Amino acid sequence: MIIKKGDTVKMLAGKDRGKTGKVIRIFQATGKIVVEGLNLIKKNKRPKKQGEKGEIVSLPRAIDSSNASLICSNCKKTVRVGFKKEGNKKVRFCRKCNSQI
Repeated sequence: MIIKKGDTVKMLAGKDRGKTGKVIRIFQATGKIVVEGLNLIKKNKRPKKQGEKGEIVSLPRAIDSSNASLICSNCKKTVRVGFKKEGNKKVRFCRKCNSQI
């Protein structure tokens, strides 16, 4: 997967199109990502103890990784990612400014 945990991404589709956020979690098997503060859903939380009140909580929902584009930390633009081989590792790089991501 091109996008990794901690990357900054821009939403390309959905109700939060055009907004940016940080990737919190990745689901490698399904190809989905969870972005902090985007694609929020409201969920009713039941009271656990007696005397405690129930509440409505906003939680981020997973989106498909194809609906998000990576933002380069150097040039601050949405970019397509390239891969170089440095030694035994594959390294991601920005196709616009050729800096390592």
